[in-house]
Amino acid sequence: MDPFLNDPFRIEPADLPRFYRVTQRFEAPVVEDVPGTVRAELERIGLANRIRPGMRVAITAGSRGVANIPAIIRAVASFIKDAGGEPVVLPTMGSHGGATAEGQREMLASLGITEETVGCPILATMETVQIGTTKSGIPVFLDKHAAECDGIVVVGRVKQHTDFDAPIESGLHKMMAIGLGKHKGAIDAHRRSITIGFPTVIPEVGQVVLHNAVTPILAGLALVENAHDQTAVVEAVRPEDFEVREKELLKLAKQYIGKLPFHQIDVLVVDEHGKNVSGNGMDTNVTGRVMFVNATRPESPRITRIIVRDLTEETHGNATGIGQADFILKRAADKIDWHPTYTNCLTGLSPEYARLPVVCRHDHHALSWAIHSSGRFPPKEARIVWIKNTLELANLYVSEALLAESRSNPMLTVEPAPVALTFDETGHLPSLL
Repeated sequence: MDPFLNDPFRIEPADLPRFYRVTQRFEAPVVEDVPGTVRAELERIGLANRIRPGMRVAITAGSRGVANIPAIIRAVASFIKDAGGEPVVLPTMGSHGGATAEGQREMLASLGITEETVGCPILATMETVQIGTTKSGIPVFLDKHAAECDGIVVVGRVKQHTDFDAPIESGLHKMMAIGLGKHKGAIDAHRRSITIGFPTVIPEVGQVVLHNAVTPILAGLALVENAHDQTAVVEAVRPEDFEVREKELLKLAKQYIGKLPFHQIDVLVVDEHGKNVSGNGMDTNVTGRVMFVNATRPESPRITRIIVRDLTEETHGNATGIGQADFILKRAADKIDWHPTYTNCLTGLSPEYARLPVVCRHDHHALSWAIHSSGRFPPKEARIVWIKNTLELANLYVSEALLAESRSNPMLTVEPAPVALTFDETGHLPSLL
């Protein structure tokens, strides 16, 4: 017998609110021919003129679920080959993949990046060489394979960081500072972020890599995505323009990012959490749950309780950021691999993000406890939003208490028929999305 049947905080299904499907509209430009645009952009900045015959050129490949990333890297590799160079792909993801070379290679494979899909070798190592020191005294490290190459093309998505607000956040500089620095470089960069702050650390370390005397940075390929997780901008950047263009592209990325259309939410239900969704499993710019000690917390939204229903398959058990949630379903908790989770969070000096939320047997259990602890009563008045993940926000479900606000928002379309929550015999719900 399920002990939840006698739980004093149990809410009867009939007392729960009904839900309405809502479609959110965003400004969402799309690059139609991604490989063709990659080639045209690299031609525009004259990358071929910087590649000598037989030159070995490293291409960075991060751990995030970047749209079209296998095709993008393949297009870069193809361009380098046509210019007479010999491309290789390097996993550039700090401590991700359990801070092991094989783990990072496996993470790339989970993103569709293999030697077959990109058409060139993938060289994975956790070894680094020190290539300099920043003016603040931060040692700067470079992937050993990168140091043995003749040039580097930095491929990176420019986006809002999950822990701070600055002119340069996640993008080309972070790929150089954290990604190419591997585990050792990531630890040092994060350690200094406690004392002097990420807004100083990432540009300083990135600039040392950019101007290092070991392996020249030949070009950057900056990617910006829209709120539908589609490629919105592909722009090749000359090394001398990294700083200026990244600042400008970050403004554009913030303009395109998807957000929840409500300021106050009692309960946010999230179907899936994972590193392929966000570096913190759930984007803190969406949840508002920034936990890093020196973080800049967004003013909106204000979410009282968060439920996580599952982990994505692509996260391979890495539950970094799960500490943002208040409640997690047992099936999700059972999938957590604590080694990569702890490695990731300790490298980032953010053990808060590895905290285990309250574990619930099933959906009925989680919803009852979340609504109860939100302070909202009666339950039908709870302001609940249900999303697939923090990356896919075009379609969501809202409870009855948010119906009037949703209908008054010109960027939202509300379907007229409500949906009642129907639990199965195990207390679970099918996903609404």
